[in-house]
Amino acid sequence: MGSEAIFRRKRWKSIVFALLLTLIASIVVSLNLGFAQLPFTTVIKALAKKLPFLGGWLGAPGVEETIITDIRLPRVLAGVVVGMALSLAGSIFQGIFRNPMADPYVIGTSAGAAFGASLAIVLGLGAGLLGVASISLMAFLGATLTVSLVYSISRVGARTPVTMLLLSGIAVSTFLSALVMVLGVLAGEKLHALYFWLLGGFSYVEWVDVLVAAPLILAASIVSYFYSRDLNVMQLGEEQALQLGVEVERSKLVLTALGSLATSAAVAISGLIGFVGLIIPHLVRLLVGPDHRVLIPASMLTGGSLLALCDGLARTIGRITFLGAPTELPVGVVTAIMGAPFFLYLLRRRRGEYGL
Repeated sequence: MGSEAIFRRKRWKSIVFALLLTLIASIVVSLNLGFAQLPFTTVIKALAKKLPFLGGWLGAPGVEETIITDIRLPRVLAGVVVGMALSLAGSIFQGIFRNPMADPYVIGTSAGAAFGASLAIVLGLGAGLLGVASISLMAFLGATLTVSLVYSISRVGARTPVTMLLLSGIAVSTFLSALVMVLGVLAGEKLHALYFWLLGGFSYVEWVDVLVAAPLILAASIVSYFYSRDLNVMQLGEEQALQLGVEVERSKLVLTALGSLATSAAVAISGLIGFVGLIIPHLVRLLVGPDHRVLIPASMLTGGSLLALCDGLARTIGRITFLGAPTELPVGVVTAIMGAPFFLYLLRRRRGEYGL
């Protein structure tokens, strides 16, 4: 290994470690924000009481600490998990399609999830499974079935051309989006609930949602990392990747399934949150370059930090803007308003040095 490669690896490790510290700090800051702003010392004390052995020594939690651990912590961790999942899926799909406009929803995941959740809301399905709400289950089911349908339609013999996959995803998404609009017309007094689910957020997240989604997303991220070299080689084109020994069709199938699994698990607990999966991989590429071995973990850490902070800001801005009324801004609105101008600023500063 040459000195340049050693230096690059050391730089990658430093960046990933810094992003990990940023994620921890983002969680603590987000726990501090909300309708009732709580001191950082209370936040840290509440988290410490959840640690084995140390918790018993610090005594029973108070009211403020209960608010932090029982109400805020599950939704903040849900934000971290969803941000990681969408950033992971965005990195994968931009790599597979070699298209900077690809995002986690490009092959119909969002439309399928929206259709499943809309059906559950309009039909008033109340029963869940293992503590998970029926809306989340229907969203996950809708997303996975839609991706399976899109992949089946796109098959041409033994191959799955990325252009077919992309166009099939757009067509199926358009069809399902039209059905969601029909359900919206029929929703009646349930239209408000349907509309807010579509906007995305973490208001109704519980611990069970996090505990169900996190293992799926963790498994998808670990397996994806082992395919990061294949993703790197596929940037040269499928023909050249085949010549270099990559089983392109198998890699595409596995990576598409992993990206779709992560997106489906995320959308099921958060609704539709845009921007993160599209922009975060681009933002991180500006920092670490296009190598997926570092791009994937760095994007996940950045996406988790961003969504944790945006969730806290959504609670705080709602309190200030609406004069104390118990209203929250949709998290997707906050991510777009804050992130898009910052990304454009970075893009303008680094123009000419950027590529997939």
